[in-house]
Amino acid sequence: MIKGKVENIKDKIDGNELDLSLSNLTEVPVKDLAAFPKATVLDLSCNNLTVLNPEFCSLTHLIKIDLSKNQLVCLPDEIGQLSSLQHLDLYNNKLKKLPVGFSQLKSLKWLDLKDNPLEPALAKAAGDCLDEKQCKQCASRVLQHMKLLQEEAEKDQECRLLKARELEKKKEAKQREKEAREKEAQKKKKAEEKERKRKEYQAQMATSAAQEQQKKKKEKKKKAAQNQGKKTASECVPKAKWSICSLFFSLLLKLLLLLIVGVASVIAVCQLTDLRKEAFCVPVNVHFEEMVRWAQGLDVVQQVIQKISDL
Repeated sequence: MIKGKVENIKDKIDGNELDLSLSNLTEVPVKDLAAFPKATVLDLSCNNLTVLNPEFCSLTHLIKIDLSKNQLVCLPDEIGQLSSLQHLDLYNNKLKKLPVGFSQLKSLKWLDLKDNPLEPALAKAAGDCLDEKQCKQCASRVLQHMKLLQEEAEKDQECRLLKARELEKKKEAKQREKEAREKEAQKKKKAEEKERKRKEYQAQMATSAAQEQQKKKKEKKKKAAQNQGKKTASECVPKAKWSICSLFFSLLLKLLLLLIVGVASVIAVCQLTDLRKEAFCVPVNVHFEEMVRWAQGLDVVQQVIQKISDL
């Protein structure tokens, strides 16, 4: 029998009792025990057990367990699963405390924790357990004590969870604030970029408008210069024409005046001088006299002569 191996385990059963005491066990043969569910009383006293595996708590058919005089330093957290357990002997082990799940042993009526290095509060709750009555009281007080510890543990856990949730909320709030700041910064950056592009666009439009205006001014000046040139040229041509015409008429007038003066001089010479009997003056005098007679026959001329005579 080494490390929980038990030979002829069926021979250890007597009715509903299975006696594995003084078997030099270092671990409980859970699988072998599970094969005999009718053995509701288990004696594991006086072995070398230091721990109980969690699988031990699957033996829910057990009503009485004797683990006295072992080397147990702790019990599994799942011990509360032993829902049928009424009697538990843990005398003379090395237990300092019990798991919180111990409070779930609602069927427990008898408990012995003597000769264990228990924590003061647990030792006070356990009492002496020197007789049947005290062991029953021990079971009741320890269960009550463990329930209080469980409630405190649940409160502590709740507080830890609450703090964890608050911390998580703060963390989430900070993350949201960070994201909001980043979003606002990004939004501001986009707005600044949009404003910069708008100003660049306005500057480009203003430059284009100025260039277009300058171009129009140049074209206007060019057209004005062209129109002025055409006007000047058109003005110069009539002036030149008028100057030529004026010169021509002036010359013609002078020639006509010279001719009139010449004719008048010839007539005067032929009428007033001794040359009137000369051969060249005779036709001149004849034509002059005919013209005088013709003029005198005109009503206008007679009226002019009459007015002169009246004067």
